[in-house]
Order: sequence, then structure tokens, then C-alpha cells
Amino acid sequence: MVESTRLSNGKKKGSGSTRCGNPLPELGMDRSGEFRDPRFDPEIRRWFDPKASKKPHPVAIKSVAHKLARAGYHLIKDGGHFDVKRSFRISTAPEVGHGVGS
Repeated sequence: MVESTRLSNGKKKGSGSTRCGNPLPELGMDRSGEFRDPRFDPEIRRWFDPKASKKPHPVAIKSVAHKLARAGYHLIKDGGHFDVKRSFRISTAPEVGHGVGS
């Protein structure tokens, strides 16, 4: 491995980014998030839209890919089938003051 230290006059002045890790799995995760495009799946879309409004679009796509990767891991580990509603669950808390008897 190549060292990334900066030297000046024989003295260490700092170290740069070593870029550890394999970039291919990250690229694969990005592609899986784009492959299961939120535009074409309403369940994923309901989860994706609030995320994309608060974060940059690539971050939101990567979070979709991360959820798909976790679901894939559990499918391999436990078996079964993929359920979009279970993976992209939307928490809907009841609104205060809009119930019966309010």
C-alpha cells in the first residue's frame, strides 16, 4: 500500500485520504437503488419522497439501496420472500385533536 503522508523538509506535514475499501460494492448499492426506482413503486415512493425532500437526491437513492441490501441479507439468512410493505414501512402516528371525542 502506498503511504499518503506529505513531507516538507523531511518533516511530516499531514496525511491524506487513503481511500480504503473496495469502491465496487458501493457502486453496486447505488445501482440497486436506481434499479428499484422509487418512481415506479408506490410503496417505495411514499417512503422516498419525504427523504428526498430533506436530503440530496443521491443520498435518498443510497438510502433506498441500503434498505434493499438489508432486506436481501435477511432473505438470504432466513429465506422467504421480499415484501415491500415490510421493508418500507411508513410510521403513521395519529394526529392530536383529530380523534373521536376531541
